[in-house]
Amino acid sequence: MGNVIDSIHDGVYHVNLTFHFYPSEQHHHDSNHKGADLILPISRNLPLNDGLWFKIENSTVLQGKEVKIPQNSYRAVLEVYVSFHENDEFWFGNLPNEYISVNNLTGASGNGPFREVVIHLDGVTVGVVWPFTLIYTGGVNPLFWRPFSGIGSFDLPTYDIEITPFLGKLLDGKLGHKFEFSVTNALNVWYINANLHLWLDTKVHKTRGKLLKHKVLPLSSSIAFKISGSDGLSTINVSRALVSRGWVRSSHGVITTKSIQEFRYSNSMVLKHDGNFQKLDQTIKSKQNVAGKNKSSTIFSTNLRRKFLISFLYDSVENQSSGIESGYANVTLGIDEKSRKVSEFGSSIYMLKNLQKVDGYMFIKGSNYTGSGRTEQKYRYSDDESCYYRKAFVYSRTTRSKMLHVELLHAGADGLR
Repeated sequence: MGNVIDSIHDGVYHVNLTFHFYPSEQHHHDSNHKGADLILPISRNLPLNDGLWFKIENSTVLQGKEVKIPQNSYRAVLEVYVSFHENDEFWFGNLPNEYISVNNLTGASGNGPFREVVIHLDGVTVGVVWPFTLIYTGGVNPLFWRPFSGIGSFDLPTYDIEITPFLGKLLDGKLGHKFEFSVTNALNVWYINANLHLWLDTKVHKTRGKLLKHKVLPLSSSIAFKISGSDGLSTINVSRALVSRGWVRSSHGVITTKSIQEFRYSNSMVLKHDGNFQKLDQTIKSKQNVAGKNKSSTIFSTNLRRKFLISFLYDSVENQSSGIESGYANVTLGIDEKSRKVSEFGSSIYMLKNLQKVDGYMFIKGSNYTGSGRTEQKYRYSDDESCYYRKAFVYSRTTRSKMLHVELLHAGADGLR
């Protein structure tokens, strides 16, 4: 497990974990929506003295691993993990390079606020990830995250890429097929790895497949800058789409799988006082549609809609005589997600809305700080069998936190709980 190494924190974690898996009590007859039969890690190889993540330090770096899959695979999904730190920890607020140059700023993180994780298979782009804007527990103002942590900070979101249309390539019996990762506009450092989920056909020794169509539309972007000294305004809009289609022949017949990824991104940023005042609003919208069909009907389909949003304001001033920096910040962070899966045996849906609003002050001198923070969270989840709602409000000072208000609602098949 990777760790911060410096004069104080000088250790590396070596952890052994044991997992116990228990069979589900439910009997699933739907082979397309059951869990994978095999999961292969796409990560660095042991032994290591640091983490298993691939380390991406700039936009030119490609990191990855060769894989060999069982020859009776009939479906494949790549589950991607992303964690960003150091100069790109707050990539969504990174300054445009033009603003840094005009104001001769040193030590400011640049390359602008757009990032895209690109997944390659044998040098071909097979999917992309436009990641959620995680804020870790020390981010912006540490008092925001007591006792709540930022959305996803302790449970990183993952992103699924449908690889089934490309199974024909992976099943050709040749060695050296390689998954690789890169990050557009990256600064150091991004940590990325993945799990390859495979569904196996126990009735045959070998399946076959062929890629019928693969189209990767280039990034479409519009960028506008207005810079006047330390005052700056930038507006960025980006879109992207990928389509792939291929068939796999197995004991289930010939199933043609089509995958569509669509993305839209917008970021507006206002800057003043050499970047010490910053206001931004960013939205990422994504659609992912996957459908597997035979000659007569749709065997399975998955429809996922995601919306990631962040609004951010930070204003800081340093008192030259006292050496105290005072800062005010407010942040709105949210996920809005809807999913629907359909197969010949039925359908399932879920909806998730998770919204946090935080604001507060902080006074910093050297390594010491004081201040206060307020955090409000609304969390709503529902699926075919239950729903859950929570609303909570917390006020935190340097030495303590107080839960001021909590509302809970949990309803299942047997009613409210």
